[in-house]
Amino acid sequence: MRTETDFLGSVQIPDDALYGIHAWRARENFPDRTPFFIEWYKSVGTVKLSMYLTYRDFSSAVKKNFPDKHFAIPHINDSVLNLLIQTSEEISEGNYFEHFIVPAVQGGAGTAINMNINEIISNVCLSKLGKSLGSYEIVNPFEHANVFQSTNDVIPTALTVAVMRLLETLEEKINALRFKTEALERKYRDALRIAYTQLQQAVPTSFGKLFGSYNEALSRDWWRISKCFERIKVVNLGGSAVGTSVSAPRFVVMEAPRKLQQITKLPITASENLPDTTSNLDSYVEIHGILKSHAVNLEKMVSDLRLLASGLNQNPELKLPDKQTGSSIMPGKVNPVIVEFAVSAARKVYANDALIASLAGAGNFELNAYLPQIGHAMIESLKLLIAADETISANLIEGLQVNVETARENLYRSPAITAALNPYIGYVKSSEIAKLMKSENLTVFEANSKLKLFDDSKLTEILSSDKLLKNGFSVNDLF
Repeated sequence: MRTETDFLGSVQIPDDALYGIHAWRARENFPDRTPFFIEWYKSVGTVKLSMYLTYRDFSSAVKKNFPDKHFAIPHINDSVLNLLIQTSEEISEGNYFEHFIVPAVQGGAGTAINMNINEIISNVCLSKLGKSLGSYEIVNPFEHANVFQSTNDVIPTALTVAVMRLLETLEEKINALRFKTEALERKYRDALRIAYTQLQQAVPTSFGKLFGSYNEALSRDWWRISKCFERIKVVNLGGSAVGTSVSAPRFVVMEAPRKLQQITKLPITASENLPDTTSNLDSYVEIHGILKSHAVNLEKMVSDLRLLASGLNQNPELKLPDKQTGSSIMPGKVNPVIVEFAVSAARKVYANDALIASLAGAGNFELNAYLPQIGHAMIESLKLLIAADETISANLIEGLQVNVETARENLYRSPAITAALNPYIGYVKSSEIAKLMKSENLTVFEANSKLKLFDDSKLTEILSSDKLLKNGFSVNDLF
């Protein structure tokens, strides 16, 4: 064990641990063990890399322009700086994550996140120098790993990077799902079915229109997600503790966001009002509302498909793909597990939306102390939606069977189809057909044969997909 000390006292740390006293205290203070997301961890590494590269440019400019001057600014020699750059790159790839021991649910506005990573960076550099871990007089978590930084600009900026990267993935997954629903829309454009309102049979429609409505909703989701980048692209990197850039050179304030943009290739831009960007997190409330909209559309879509394929239907018009055994005691039972996963994911997104809104409003003055929980909920929602889109596409839409003939037979046997006859014979006579169909369990054609309200050929024409799926009727259609 090695002894590490801060102004609160001393702690024994395992000799091979890359974390230090600050991470250890956080783990003891926050005993919940909800894991911190690696996506955020990797993004902190990326932000630190941009800061170290900016420091290198700043240091070079100072040496060039003021060769004979002495400044009290932090001085990092080239060998240590190169190791800081190298180690931050490795963290951006997910290395050393097993030494990140701070849980997701925490206090302190993210200081524990920042210090755990600062300790990892310092100790990795010490190891590469052949020095004992914890020899912070050589590479220090504050003086070196945290040079010209604050938790309050590094950690939210890293969250923005992580969220943007996940948004890119979510865009791809929504598009992949959207393309599959579009293909079903084309394939079943003229496949007739009964529409339902309030879970009751209503009027004729088609599977093409059903899948088309899903495709349209997913298209809106894709468009809204694509606009999220604009809403969160502003970062407060260089703003230091409260957006006043205290202890940070103006060079770093101006250059660090540009360096980060170059590294990530993301549409990141420096805030023109650093105090605002530091204290107000309403942009996350806004984009999570967009995520919630997507979750709503997913739940609606999969719930519809589950009902149409349900065992409550004597002649189900859809069959969901069989994906896993559904019971430990009922042989042959298969449950709609993909639907249930998607609904569960959507409901978690709804809960996260309320959490993010309430915690964003709970910030005080220059800082929101609840950023870690807000960020965790944001990343969780993104990952859940990515997973839901992926499995719906691969395990529900892919392999979905539409029973076209069954659906057509169900439609022609449903009294609801008589709504299509109203323009030709009126509501009262259409009701006579509906009543006979219901009382004697007849198709609309069989009922008409008894009542003789239409020529058989005319009724067949009226109830064809060409006629039923038109947007309204013209007067010429009635003759």
